[in-house]
Amino acid sequence: NEARAVITAVNPNSPNGPRDRALLLFLYNTGARVSEALTVRKQELQLQRPRQVRLNGKGGKERLCPLWSETASALREILEIVPPEGVIFRSASGMPLTRDGVAYLIDKYVRLASESYSELTKRRITPHVFRHSCAVALLQAGIDLTVIRDYLGHATIATTNRYVTTNL
Repeated sequence: NEARAVITAVNPNSPNGPRDRALLLFLYNTGARVSEALTVRKQELQLQRPRQVRLNGKGGKERLCPLWSETASALREILEIVPPEGVIFRSASGMPLTRDGVAYLIDKYVRLASESYSELTKRRITPHVFRHSCAVALLQAGIDLTVIRDYLGHATIATTNRYVTTNL
């Protein structure tokens, strides 16, 4: 509910609204690290069935991650302004977004969402929280821990095990 509140705080009619909504959906949907999300290019997306993205993770490891139809639609909306070889998530000036830029946007939308979802004022939401939230949501949906490990690109199941503790 909190993730949805932050995502719906984005005004889709603002100049950067479509990009911001696509970014937040992408982070929550894929559980991607910010560094992974910020390097995604058009050619790494498949927005028709099976909708997926190829993520380049730590240690040069690649993984495919499924995309929700809602995320694919949001990405389609912003791809029109992305240069053929450029990264998808760009600043208003056309430069690639930075980690600090993503943190700023998340802070902005958490503040907006907290006006109607007061529980958010008690939380420190960072870009990595979207990754953790994705993992916990998968766990709560009954997804096997080894699948979550692969989904998140963890090297070992031990890294993924901390989400079990979080969920308990």
